[in-house]
Amino acid sequence: MQRWPDRRILDLLAIELPILQAPMAGASGSAMAIAVGNAGGLGALPCAMLDATQADHEVAAFRAACSAPLNLNFFCHTPPLADPERAERWKQALRGYYTELGADFDAPTPVSNRRPFDETSCLLVEALRPEVVSFHFGLPEPALLQRVKACGAKVLSSATTVAEAVWLQAHGCDAIIAMGYEAGGHRGMFLHHDITSQIGTLALVPQVVDAVKVPVIAAGGIGDHRGLMAALALGASAVQIGTAYLFCPEAKVSAAHCQALRSASAADTALTNLFTGRPARGISTRLMRELGPMSPLAPAFPLAGGALMPLRAISEPQGSSDFSNLWAGQGLRVCQELPAQTLTRQIAEKALAALAC
Repeated sequence: MQRWPDRRILDLLAIELPILQAPMAGASGSAMAIAVGNAGGLGALPCAMLDATQADHEVAAFRAACSAPLNLNFFCHTPPLADPERAERWKQALRGYYTELGADFDAPTPVSNRRPFDETSCLLVEALRPEVVSFHFGLPEPALLQRVKACGAKVLSSATTVAEAVWLQAHGCDAIIAMGYEAGGHRGMFLHHDITSQIGTLALVPQVVDAVKVPVIAAGGIGDHRGLMAALALGASAVQIGTAYLFCPEAKVSAAHCQALRSASAADTALTNLFTGRPARGISTRLMRELGPMSPLAPAFPLAGGALMPLRAISEPQGSSDFSNLWAGQGLRVCQELPAQTLTRQIAEKALAALAC
């Protein structure tokens, strides 16, 4: 496939198709990355929830099965300061659920953690030498970023506003992921925390394209060839797809999450901070409906999830997703249940056929 109208991402990342797999922490691993890479797209491994041994194992599995480039993804949040009073108010808000499920309310609250990119992460990148390193919530400190680039990796990061895109370009990004309001999972916002500032993919992408010189990757609500064609028409060089890959057999999602993906409508998703402390789009659950999707009680990212762990430990084995995050974007009803390699090729082939008309 050599007929793409914009080859900037293809040449920059040495991939065949302008399709990037979103690195969905907890929902994707080497099997997904291998399938997308073998199709000609860019596979990704979410490293924020992996230790060095796990990351090494996942990368080794990818290298053994695929010769394509690989993206390692990391978070760049600032770890929050301890706030015992806020943590207690949050747990008290959940007391009724503890009583209902028979969970021990007085037991120490588990710690929900996501490691930001640090010295240990940088050493991992230097050892594994991925072709691409992507970040969420901004970029790491300059010294660490320079070490990543010194390894030869291309650097990507997500922008949810034009201002964030301009900032990322100024601080060394090789390409920018323009993340529209429709996208599932955590918002990549990092310059401020006002969710009312977030705009949709259709409005965001062309404005980012006009504001920066580096290639732009469109994300949010894209699940088939029509989304890819629209993104290219808006000036993007490629797309990043997340929710559509959750329907693939390579996805690591629970049975309850699978059922929710099959039955939910686009109107059934909402931004919520209840599960981690940061706004993220997912399918509405009982917790979101009863507490409201956004709550000032939720501790700062990533601590909100700790008090939910005992509830999930009881409810999930029973097939309930009442207290579980079901990340998904607004485009979930255009998605198909296909193997990831087939889906990737199909999206590309249909887009090319339509562009040739």
